[in-house]
Amino acid sequence: MAEPPGPVLVVIPTYEERENLGRVVARLNAAVPAADILVVDDASPDGTGELAEEMAAADPRVRVLHREGKSGLGAAYLAGFRHALSGEHQVVVEMDADGSHAPEDLPALLAALEEGAGADLVLGSRYVPGGEVVNWPAHREWLSRGANLYARLALGADVRDITAGYRVYRRQVLEQLDLDSVISQGYCFQIDLAWRALQAGFRVVEVPITFTERQIGSSKMDGAVMLEAFVNVARWGFEHRFRRLRPARGTRDTAAGDGSVRA
Repeated sequence: MAEPPGPVLVVIPTYEERENLGRVVARLNAAVPAADILVVDDASPDGTGELAEEMAAADPRVRVLHREGKSGLGAAYLAGFRHALSGEHQVVVEMDADGSHAPEDLPALLAALEEGAGADLVLGSRYVPGGEVVNWPAHREWLSRGANLYARLALGADVRDITAGYRVYRRQVLEQLDLDSVISQGYCFQIDLAWRALQAGFRVVEVPITFTERQIGSSKMDGAVMLEAFVNVARWGFEHRFRRLRPARGTRDTAAGDGSVRA
């Protein structure tokens, strides 16, 4: 595997993931030994934060960021991103703590930063050739596929898994995006950040992964998260099309775009 362009920080948000965290970190250390790990814990009542502190005391690659309470996945990732940007890390990874994102897939995601012209944002995709979903209830998979199809049609972005939560950012992407204006949560947060990257002209690449349903604990998704995504994606799509139509009023030679994932 090609070396990533600088130090790597893997951001892992946690809320009641005590039974999963140790396994995930051990696998991650084996898969990418040079990567640092930041556990962002939302005051988990099951002692996840305390376990993370014990792991950090035993391993200098592990760091812990404690937050005062549960305020959403998006806010946890933003806190992790700000921590990364305050230091030397050049590559920032999003990864779930529940084992659904295989650490063994991370080397392939990191390699995509170097292939060809190099990606700026790499999505671990369930829905490109080679991607797979394991042990997910049928209704969850169809909900996920439907959400991605809806986002693709509404935004006009040729991305198969824009809701993917396993992803790798170059530092420059996070520095250029206006993180302070991001208020999205849940998988809407994932769409929001990918869409902002596309709009800014960054190159987004999808790499197939195997997504495995968590074996311990339960999903944190609810109806409010889905409604947020539905409304916001519709608004972003409308605003994007409106911006593209406005210049056309003054010229007959307005470019229609090339359909690439630079949107």
